This record gives sequence, C-alpha cells and structure tokens, in this order.
Amino acid sequence: MLKKFAYSASSVLVGSSILFQTLSPLTSPAFAQQSKILEQNAAAKKKENNQTLQLLELFGDVFDKVRDIYVEPVSDKQLIESAINGMLTSLDPHSGYLDKKAFDDIRVQTRGEFGGLGIEVTMDKGLVKVVSPIDDTPAYNAGIKAGDFISHIDGQAVLGLTLNEAVEKMRGPVKTKVKLTILRENESEPMEVILQREVIHIKSVKSHAEGDIGYVRITSFSEQTFDGLKHDLDKLNKDIGQGKMKGLVLDLRNNPGGLLDQAIAVSDAFLDAGEIVSTRGRTKESIKRFNAHKGDLINGLPMVVLINQGSASASEIVSGALQDHKRAVVMGTKSFGKGSVQTVIPLTGDSAMRLTTSRYYTPSGRSIQAEGIKPDIAVEAAKIEPIDEKFFNSEAQLKGHLSNPTNPNADKAKPSAHENQPDSSLRKRVGDKLKESLDKNGKDKDNKTPDEPVYGKDYQLSRAVDLLRGIAVYKTSNK
Repeated sequence: MLKKFAYSASSVLVGSSILFQTLSPLTSPAFAQQSKILEQNAAAKKKENNQTLQLLELFGDVFDKVRDIYVEPVSDKQLIESAINGMLTSLDPHSGYLDKKAFDDIRVQTRGEFGGLGIEVTMDKGLVKVVSPIDDTPAYNAGIKAGDFISHIDGQAVLGLTLNEAVEKMRGPVKTKVKLTILRENESEPMEVILQREVIHIKSVKSHAEGDIGYVRITSFSEQTFDGLKHDLDKLNKDIGQGKMKGLVLDLRNNPGGLLDQAIAVSDAFLDAGEIVSTRGRTKESIKRFNAHKGDLINGLPMVVLINQGSASASEIVSGALQDHKRAVVMGTKSFGKGSVQTVIPLTGDSAMRLTTSRYYTPSGRSIQAEGIKPDIAVEAAKIEPIDEKFFNSEAQLKGHLSNPTNPNADKAKPSAHENQPDSSLRKRVGDKLKESLDKNGKDKDNKTPDEPVYGKDYQLSRAVDLLRGIAVYKTSNK
C-alpha cells in the first residue's frame, strides 16, 4: 500500500508539475490584466447596447407623442424621413437623406442636365452658402458669386431650414421666378435678385485658343467631362496648328466638383505615371489608390491650372494631383477645401442617402479638408484698366537723338495725338469702349461665342497665358 500510495503521489506530483507549467502563463500578471480588459470591454459593450436600447425607446416615445398631440397632423413617413435626415445632416454639411425626387434629381444632374437656377450650394452658419455659380445659368448671369450667402428665398428666411429644404424651395417649374436675398462680404446692405428658373444644360468643357496657347475650362465633373476634354483638345490642336500649341491653361475656377472617376480621368489625361489620389475611411472598401496610366494628351506641354475659392472637391483633386507631380503651375487663389468623398447609397422605396465615407489625399499625402489647395502663384481677380500717364516720352521724341543704324525708319514714327497731354482722356475713352461691350455683370452684351479670346479682360487668365508664353520663350532660347 505504501508503494502504491507513493506511486500515486508521484503521479500526482508529476501531473501537478505539468499542469502548473501549462497554466503558469495564464496566471501571470499580463494574463490577469488582459482578462480584466476583456471584461471591461464586454461590460462597456453591454452598457452601450443598453444605452442604445434606451435611446431607441426615447425615440419611440417622442415619435408617439409628436404623432398624437402635435398641433397639426403629421404623417409617419414625414416624421421618420425627417428624423433620418436630421441624423445624417448632423454629421457634416455634405451628408443627407434623398427622397425619391431628390434621388432622381441627383442622377439627372450627374448626367449633365437638370432644372433650377445653376448654383452649387452648401450650408454654413445656418444659411445657404454659394460654393459656385455654374457658367451660363440664371444664377451666373445674375452676377451671383462664390461665397455669397442666401438668407431668404421668396421672402422666407433660410435659417432653420435644412439644405435639402432650401434647395427644394429654389427649384420649381421652368420659366417661373424666384427671389433670392443675397448677403455679400464687403456689402453693407442685402441684395435682392429675381431669377427665372431654367432647364440647366451643362456643357462641362469649353475651350478656345488664346493665340498659340490653348484654353480649356471645365465647369463641373459630369459623365461627359473626359470625353469633352479629349474632343476639345483635338479641336485646339487643329485650330492652333498641329505641333504649334505652346501651352495649355486648364481653368477650374468656380468648378464645384462632381464625379470622382471623372476627376481621376482628367488628371490621368496629363500624367504618365504616379498616384493621382487616394481615399481613406473606416472601412476596408473605402481605402483606395488611383494611379495614372502612360499617355499625356498634350505630350508634356507646360500647363497652368487656374483655381479660386469656388473650386471644390473634384476640381481640387485635379489641381492637387497636377501640383504634387509638378506637372502644372497652379495659379489663382486658395480653393474651397472640400476634401471628403460622398457615396450615394440607395435605400428602400426609391430613396437614398448621401453619406461621407472617406477623405481624399493628394499624391504627397496632403489632406486639404477645410484647408484647400494653395496656388503656387497667388493671383487675385482684378480689373484691367489702362493707366492715365501724363507723359508718353520716348527716345525718338528727344531733339537731337541718335538714329537707329539697323532701322532707319525707327525715329520717323509720329507721336500719338494723345501723347504729352497732361489731361489725356485715353483712359476714359478706353474704359468707355470696354463698358459699351460689356453688361453690368461683365459679360459680352451680344453673347458672343465662347471661342472669342478673353485675354485682357480676365486678369488671372492673362497672367496664366503670359507665364506659358514666357516658358516657351525660355525653352526656345535654351535649345
């Protein structure tokens, strides 16, 4: 018996030793700490679930009371849709609920044709803020500018309305009118503008030749944009002459954005390789990188991209990509700073929600959210006026000046009748002539074709064209 007991005890000891070795990590302080964290997480999750249930019960109580005792009858559909919209719009200014009509409108808008006034808007400080007027629309023709605030629509205050409600009030049957009250920086009094609603046909790409410099303006990024860009670049090459174009101005001023895939395609059109943009969000699906493919549609010609505070979202993707790759000089003023991506998610009942799902980053890793793209060369918008100089002296007008040995006729040019006149009226006459050809909004009265050169009327464009011509001269002189 003693032998048996001893054997048995030995077995137990050996077994205990093995058991101790196996469990020793589980009884270590690290394991105890880990177990405590797991327990705390489980308790926190349970508490959170309980709070969620309580809040849902609270929502149900409010819903029942509003439906039963609100001063006027309200449908369940209206209450639930308003609650959903309130949840989404509280997240950020770009998320929101789209009922069937709004969902249909946004699908039509991305195809490049829709009804309305022609302005891209957001909410800011409780008011509707104009991100950008769209070219050749009622809002643009009435002189509404990026940065304007809309405080009243047909006399009703915007304060208290959601963005969708405000937009809905601005929409209406074609040929009907709407009155907007506009607040503008540096203007002491509100301005009232009466606009007539029209069907907005957007040609997202426009172009013309500024001599030997190509000019392409993209007004928004719709399904037609990249195809329009290719078409207009081919046309510019034919108009200027194959191989004679010295540079390109890509005008993204007052471009409110649009489709991400079109912004990527436009960037890719001028890049041979490298990242164009990346998007990063919480889900694995939202983390994406988009790279350029070989092939530059203008074969490396110098470029200037024009931007201003009305350049937002997709237009910032293009300008940021071309800036980071040193493919273009970005000129103008700082852009709007919308560095987020919205996904339109279809829901039941032909409705949808527009939800911010990621931020986008330029190739160098910059997030421009609320910061914007800063131009390489800052150029404020300005009016060009001739300077009224009192004297127009030159060497040729000086008595006894030396003759020109290579051009005998250089000193025979007679001075202008307006030279040497202290009270010259040249400035007034030139200014009057310019005013005759422009209406109060600075547009051509006779609505001339957009192919007409605007060099000299547009200061920022003039600077861009001059820069490209300077680059061309420098390259020629260094060959």
